[in-house]
Amino acid sequence: MSGGKRQMSIGMNILGFGAHAAAWRTGEAPAHALTDLDYFTHIAKVSERGTLDAIFLADGPALAGDVSRQPSGRLEPTVLLTAIALATRHIGVIATASSTFNEPFNLARRLASVDHVSGGRAAWNVVTTYNDAAAQNFGQAGSALHAERYGRAEEFVEVVQKLWD
Repeated sequence: MSGGKRQMSIGMNILGFGAHAAAWRTGEAPAHALTDLDYFTHIAKVSERGTLDAIFLADGPALAGDVSRQPSGRLEPTVLLTAIALATRHIGVIATASSTFNEPFNLARRLASVDHVSGGRAAWNVVTTYNDAAAQNFGQAGSALHAERYGRAEEFVEVVQKLWD
């Protein structure tokens, strides 16, 4: 870089209970935290007070982990981030959404809605989901091959951007 300032953006990746599979048992987070709006908005407000740049929500369109041993399932990111955006003032809201298991128009509309409600604070983390359980949730026998998923993703992003334009 030729003499220009560099700036780092720092965000909060809200992992539900955290990175440890048994964290829900410690009592520090309520056992129902995965579906508790207050839990997520509290983290977002603390992150905003700490001047972090964004809240990030990973997502997967399938249950994760062994549901007989730990809570599973999560709120849909664009819905949850809309609520978080209304509870905060400045922090960005980044939703993960799969190009494999969405349709361009519907996703473009949801993300644009979050962006309008948040006053321009929304962003999209596009992923190509490779998960047989997710594929089965959408009536497929298994995940598509890498080349097929990434080919779809390239076209998907292009279509979504044109819809936004």
